[in-house]
Amino acid sequence: MPQTPPFAAMFDSSGYNRNLYQSKEDNCGGLYYHDNNLLSGSLEALIQHLVPSVDYYPDRTYIFTFLLSSHLFMHPYELMAKVCHLCIEQQRLSEPGLDKNRIRKIAPKILQLLTEWTETFPYDFRDERMMRNLKELAQRIASGDEMYRKNVQQLLQNLIRKLTTVSQYEEVLAKINATSTDRLTVLKTKPQSIQRDIITVCNDPYVLAQQLTHVELERLNYIGPEEFVQAFVQKDPLDNDKSCYRDQKKTRNLEAYVEWFNRLSYLVATEICMPVKKKQRARVIEYFIDVARECFNIGNFNSLMAIISGMNMSPVSRLKKTWAKVKTAKFDILEHQMDPSSNFYNYRTALRGAAQRSLTAHSNREKIVIPFFSLLIKDIYFLNEGCANRLPNGHVNFEKFWELAKQVSEFMTWKQVECPFERDRKILQYLLTVPVFSDDALYLASYESESPENHIEKDRWKTLRSALLGRV
Repeated sequence: MPQTPPFAAMFDSSGYNRNLYQSKEDNCGGLYYHDNNLLSGSLEALIQHLVPSVDYYPDRTYIFTFLLSSHLFMHPYELMAKVCHLCIEQQRLSEPGLDKNRIRKIAPKILQLLTEWTETFPYDFRDERMMRNLKELAQRIASGDEMYRKNVQQLLQNLIRKLTTVSQYEEVLAKINATSTDRLTVLKTKPQSIQRDIITVCNDPYVLAQQLTHVELERLNYIGPEEFVQAFVQKDPLDNDKSCYRDQKKTRNLEAYVEWFNRLSYLVATEICMPVKKKQRARVIEYFIDVARECFNIGNFNSLMAIISGMNMSPVSRLKKTWAKVKTAKFDILEHQMDPSSNFYNYRTALRGAAQRSLTAHSNREKIVIPFFSLLIKDIYFLNEGCANRLPNGHVNFEKFWELAKQVSEFMTWKQVECPFERDRKILQYLLTVPVFSDDALYLASYESESPENHIEKDRWKTLRSALLGRV
């Protein structure tokens, strides 16, 4: 069965080079090159360029870039229908007296294309129309040879396994979300003495950083590359019938990952604001500083940023008496690393260092790169906004999508790293399911810990007490 090589080596710094696929007779029909780099093409010509023939197979970077960007122009099932049609027509696969020799020449290439598609964009196939087309084309290939029949079976089994796994993951997420309650409700029903906090569940900041990395890598792993592009789907100016392709969105793993970031920030703020004693609050802050520092060392920038943003929430930052008891030198260093000025220059430098380390890594631990996700999405968003999808002549702006694919493919490499740390179910359960305070409950806890300093805060405290606790 053809195996697709890892992503890391796929994109180099140059453009998409046609020297990589010289074997195709290409008179540039509908494709436009400059210095051997493909810059643009009509949608039809780009689809044609995706389809293998007996003596031609498209370059992997082209396959990834086109399959990724095609989501902006058409439904995956429409693209699949066109690809199937072209394969069948060009190779005369529909003829009754099909030449087995011809099928043997073309079958491995069509199979390889289908393998790359199903492995890299499996969520495209959460659509019955896609599955129908895939099975139909696969059956035509398999009819000629026992070996191809086995390969086709394996391809379908792998795909179904992936889709089953993502469905199970979504069910787990839905259960977690359904059971989440506000921490304040828990505080009202349980006495403080029997409530757990993060330090009693895990007193070692290193272990907590490792468990956070488990959550991050698991959630990253489920994000499909097309989810980045689907976030920007708007109307295609050349197609009046389709106002939008929202119905093609089959997953929300990207949103679930952003929700995790927010949850972690609120969890940090909750754990700091909850203790009654100042000394205990200071201890929790120092604990999270150590966790954040270890996240930085691991290369887990997303958890690091979530912890910092939790500590910077105003219900936490207003606790001046608590902060006075904290040794803040380590926190200052971390804040400096994640300083947003100069477009997050310090963070980007650290990220490049981690990415470099990952390329030469000897162990899974050294391979870990978990980017600050909101910034990654923002970068991709601005790249998308900064250039048109179509050129004035109606051509697809392939140069733009090449850049987009380069960014997404780097992310694809990072998300495939297996977490090297041992899982601790008890800590993971706590991180994912323990109730956290809402904004109002955080402010209330903060005012209860350190009294309001001015009239505005006093008024807010009174309002919150009567609204949340039923007290005046």
